[in-house]
Amino acid sequence: EEGIVPGGGVALLYATKALGGLAGDNEDQTQGIAIVRKAIQAPVRQIVENSGSESSMIVGKLLEQKSATYGWDAQSEKFADFIDSGIVDPTKVVRVALQNAASVAGLLITTEAMVADRPKKEAAGGGMPGGGGMGGMGDMDF
Repeated sequence: EEGIVPGGGVALLYATKALGGLAGDNEDQTQGIAIVRKAIQAPVRQIVENSGSESSMIVGKLLEQKSATYGWDAQSEKFADFIDSGIVDPTKVVRVALQNAASVAGLLITTEAMVADRPKKEAAGGGMPGGGGMGGMGDMDF
């Protein structure tokens, strides 16, 4: 419906460049923009970390790029043009995920109290059971 964007969190990472020069009307809005700038880097950072690479170095190199379709291919562990490589996400999915995350964050910020279940401590599972008195090989009657 809305097209595609480079996948793997790259589109959100490059959106931080657009937010760089943006200032809010007041200090709260400016803080909010800074929080969003940091938060939308999280998906690409997590993907890079999961691949066993250093996220700060990779993200730094990506932000230096002029092409907004360039990303870190975690599977091949190299940089690539994500559109050419077919690593894409539907624009609507990325947009709705960001909107829903912002909505939940706003709800949590304005909530005065939250109720949660206390985590239950479960006992460790039992070890392997014994042989139960099974006889040796001499007990086999054929």
